[in-house]
Amino acid sequence: MLELAAHILDIAENSVRAGARLIEIGIAEDTASDSLSIEIIDDGQGMNQEEIKKVLDPFYTTKTVRRVGLGLPLLADAARRSGGHLNLESQEGKGTTVRATFGLNHVDRQPMGNIISTLIVLIAGNSDVDFFFKYRHNDRQSEFDTRIIRHEIEDVSINHPEILKYIRGVLDEGFSEIKPEA
Repeated sequence: MLELAAHILDIAENSVRAGARLIEIGIAEDTASDSLSIEIIDDGQGMNQEEIKKVLDPFYTTKTVRRVGLGLPLLADAARRSGGHLNLESQEGKGTTVRATFGLNHVDRQPMGNIISTLIVLIAGNSDVDFFFKYRHNDRQSEFDTRIIRHEIEDVSINHPEILKYIRGVLDEGFSEIKPEA
């Protein structure tokens, strides 16, 4: 995984496999403290303490299609390489929270990648899961919530191509309003 968006996609897909109905994704950039944080919170089945310890081991996975689970160990390594860290909290039956911090301008921090396309892929591929996304840059913030979209579109599927096009436009507009000038 060469971009942080790929890590977000991997963790959110883990949340879906854990039965999450709501996945919250937050990204916060703070130039004053030179920090970038990514937080993913789900209401899935959660993990017990033994599973939490194992999940950071690259040779442990609950997937049956392969024998290694590199997602969280790679994210933890990416955070450490940029002067940050990974924090994992989970409770059985209540969900999981993954928080990763990075040095925002650290030479070894992976690029963000295309977070909007990542969100579109998650929404399109998981039409029965709700996503809440919050992006903050210093004191400016943008939020997006599929629950609001669902309320507006009523019986149209959220992964309908026209709805996804609309969602992309909303996300593009939200990002452009708060993203720092290049």
